[in-house]
Amino acid sequence: MAFLTLMRISLVGLNARYTHSCLALFYIRNELLRNSDDFEVQIQQFTINDPYYEMLLQLSAGSFDYYFFSASIWNSDLVVRLIDDLLRIDPQHLCVVGGPQAEVIGKTIVHPRLFVVTGEIERVGPDFYKDLQERKLQQSYGAGGRGRDFSAPYVDSDFTDHLQNRHIYYEASRGCPFSCTYCLSAAHRGIYHKELTRVRAELDQILRWNPRVVRFVDRTFNDDTARTLAIWKFLAGQQCDTVFHFEMSPDRFTEEMFVFLENLPAGKFQFEIGIQSTNGATLKAIRRSMNIEVARINLLRLSRMNTIHLHADLILGLPYDTPSSFLASFREVFAMKPHYIQMGLLKVLPDTPMCHTAPEYGYTYSSTPPYSVFANTWLNHQDMQKLYWFCECVERFVNNRYFVSLWEYFRSSKLDIVAFFQRLLEVCRQQGFFQRAPTQEFLNSLLLDCLKNRHDFDYILELLRYDWLRCGHRFLPEALSVAEQKSSRTIKKMLFGFIDDHSLSGSSGAERMYLLKKGFFLECSEKFFEEQGFETGKGRHFLCFVPERTTGLRRFHRVEQFYLPEKPD
Repeated sequence: MAFLTLMRISLVGLNARYTHSCLALFYIRNELLRNSDDFEVQIQQFTINDPYYEMLLQLSAGSFDYYFFSASIWNSDLVVRLIDDLLRIDPQHLCVVGGPQAEVIGKTIVHPRLFVVTGEIERVGPDFYKDLQERKLQQSYGAGGRGRDFSAPYVDSDFTDHLQNRHIYYEASRGCPFSCTYCLSAAHRGIYHKELTRVRAELDQILRWNPRVVRFVDRTFNDDTARTLAIWKFLAGQQCDTVFHFEMSPDRFTEEMFVFLENLPAGKFQFEIGIQSTNGATLKAIRRSMNIEVARINLLRLSRMNTIHLHADLILGLPYDTPSSFLASFREVFAMKPHYIQMGLLKVLPDTPMCHTAPEYGYTYSSTPPYSVFANTWLNHQDMQKLYWFCECVERFVNNRYFVSLWEYFRSSKLDIVAFFQRLLEVCRQQGFFQRAPTQEFLNSLLLDCLKNRHDFDYILELLRYDWLRCGHRFLPEALSVAEQKSSRTIKKMLFGFIDDHSLSGSSGAERMYLLKKGFFLECSEKFFEEQGFETGKGRHFLCFVPERTTGLRRFHRVEQFYLPEKPD
């Protein structure tokens, strides 16, 4: 009597960090089990920073018949290395690779025990599963067309196992309304939306587990604004603490969407907004349709709500973008007040329209992942170097919560932000900044060095102290220190003498005593109080920084104000 032996398959995900998860593995798992009862499937997730040899030992110890890898641009080098070593370790190991980089890896490792699958796993024909069971795979399989029915990726047990303490990735649609020449989506026109009833049911399953973050991977979540609003309303009605992340087009917001968002709790939604460039010739060349003026108005309106984290994207190295036009894009996007500005370097990905027109545009770029650009007709390599380090300087100083008040002051005072960051970059290079840890204290010292000759330096010092202390620090660093007579300790002693005096504004009774004992006190100018929206009057103005986080978007520590009026003569 013959006994059936299950075929053991390991699905391997290599994520950027532990909190991420690999959506593709769950789709592959579902399709394998749907097509055969003879597969035993195990999901194994690692990060690209895990110790390599230990990762390899864990994979090779499992006695698997097949290893399936999902290969993207950012992890493909590691996928190549693992596949090559697994094939060397055991002549019985068989590897299958899919994902955006599958075809490239198949050309990099030409081996009879490596098999390539291209396209969407739901569209791979039944021959693949038959050949898989019989251990007679062909070297490559292609999935034709775009899937019109992709099942829910997760089962309940995933949330207590593979997805525990991780971000959950979910797609309510596939495809993109744009055909940007640098993007892999340009090869597949059209977009498919799941029925809303299915979306609600699948999200209901996910949200029962109250995940920390759900990231919608839809290329342009608001391409259909009515559908977008329907999903948002469903999410807002769920009893969960989950944060929802969406990729949004900046010029596709309706008034009804804004009305809904204005009533949303702070931090519930995050928007990643693709600007890419504000140069009209560049947008036309990359086939990116966007109304820049509408985008500007929409981002400013979203920013004023101060409840949604806004992440704006620019790309360095696009066609027709000169140094001046790229910096003009940065200047315009900075004025739109996003919380995070990502200025990524263009990647010329294989089989994209950009790849095929690269010679026409004078591109030189790396032949290996991630295919980073070195130069083009409008930016020579020296230009690219200067702009790259400019972007890195902005990344270190802007994309955090360290200097929120300073940037807002610069916007309101119409400072030339490009010229400022160019000067700051010079200071950073002189101090060896890019070879050192970018601590908040070090960043403050560099800013002070850059700003020390300004006429408003004293006011800038107040702004930096304010931002430093509401980030939760219990002391002022040397660069931001105050005179002894204005120290927190001295202010407390003085205010204790007025604890029962009704002329001392601020919290009363036991709460006032608590603040005087636990808080850090800072005396500020009347100008600072006025411009930051605090109450003012003739007298002395103090802020108390309390060791309690607020529920606001940036989770700053609580700040209370004290005002001691002048005594009449």
